[in-house]
Amino acid sequence: MSLASKQQTLIEDLNHIPDAHERLGALSSFIPPVALPAELKTDDLLVPGCVSRVWLEGREQNGRLRFRCAADSPMVAGLVALLCHLYDDSDPAEAATVEPEIWTACGLTKVLSPTRLNGLSAVRQRMRALARSANQNIRGEAQAP
Repeated sequence: MSLASKQQTLIEDLNHIPDAHERLGALSSFIPPVALPAELKTDDLLVPGCVSRVWLEGREQNGRLRFRCAADSPMVAGLVALLCHLYDDSDPAEAATVEPEIWTACGLTKVLSPTRLNGLSAVRQRMRALARSANQNIRGEAQAP
């Protein structure tokens, strides 16, 4: 499934909840597919620019991106878990270029504070950098004799 299709499915699923505040409440209980274990909540995985502490691990595995995350705030944890779910198991080149439309399409930009939106932007920036790095590594391996 393409990243755009996966995102559209998530948007449609979330928009079954009629109110943006209720959507946000539902997201605070969203659990990442693969949570980041406590022992990996280290300073090098902290995402700068987030008011709450957010840890993000991304790696390439068999040509696909794998993400794990955690946060110390339940609402932030749910929002970041949604981003991890969206970009997990995606092609690195696609993950580097496809931006999350889910916040606007689900009306969440109207109910999230500017600091939360800035934090989500910081998480996305880290994901984009990890995707670009993985894509370069894959292209480099493909070109190696």
